[in-house]
Amino acid sequence: MEINVLVDEGFEGCPEADWLRSIAEQVLVARGTGADVELGLVITSQERVKRLNKEYRGKDVPTDVLAFYMTAAGEGRDAESSGFITPPDGLRHLGEVIISYPQAVLQAKERQHSVKRELAILIIHGVLHLLGYDHEEPGPGDEMRAREKEILGQIGVD
Repeated sequence: MEINVLVDEGFEGCPEADWLRSIAEQVLVARGTGADVELGLVITSQERVKRLNKEYRGKDVPTDVLAFYMTAAGEGRDAESSGFITPPDGLRHLGEVIISYPQAVLQAKERQHSVKRELAILIIHGVLHLLGYDHEEPGPGDEMRAREKEILGQIGVD
């Protein structure tokens, strides 16, 4: 597995990249993706996430996590038929999960748990999106929430 982590500067108290990487890796293992996958994980500012949310989703509001698929397969479609060309490196490039660290801190405080737990929840949520899970409709949304809860229990973040 190749998990590239980028933490923007200035976020005191943010867990180390190795810890963030391990959470994403545990999600991939729990979902049985195999070792031939790659994804990016970015921890950044609320302003950057809001700008991306507006630019790519048409929503001019802050949010906690965004998932950008590298291929259409993440959206439940066949990547080959979509016209995407993937690098010949043998890896399945899933995409990027982008998390607002300030929003994670705020949500952790509101939910009265640690920032690490909130980050784990957001990483799980974003990676599941890259794997094709969705929560817009009731049925698939229930399935996604069940997987989130299951994985959070498996990885045991306090």
